[in-house]
Amino acid sequence: MALAIDDEVELVVVDVKTVARGYRASALINTDVVNRQDESIGTIDDLVIGRDDNVLFAIIQVGGFLGIGGRLVAVPYSALVIEKKGDWLNVVLPGATRESLERLPAFEYAT
Repeated sequence: MALAIDDEVELVVVDVKTVARGYRASALINTDVVNRQDESIGTIDDLVIGRDDNVLFAIIQVGGFLGIGGRLVAVPYSALVIEKKGDWLNVVLPGATRESLERLPAFEYAT
């Protein structure tokens, strides 16, 4: 249901300290994704929020070289393990291999 212009939106107070401990999308995009064997299996291309259920997905580029010639696949963001290592983030997709990601359906952005 659309809000009328005069309708007010209820604001929710959040714990800003909790929010600040999260990961910015801009810090995750272009980050390498590895598996538990520390093998590079792709790069985060984007993060997408589903329209119906607000589930967050990570769009991962697999294959290619320097962003050229790869293909995109979507995985649930919740499948990623993000570890802070010093000043950088280590993004792990446990149990995945480059080959298993290449077998997933190709993702294409809606126009």
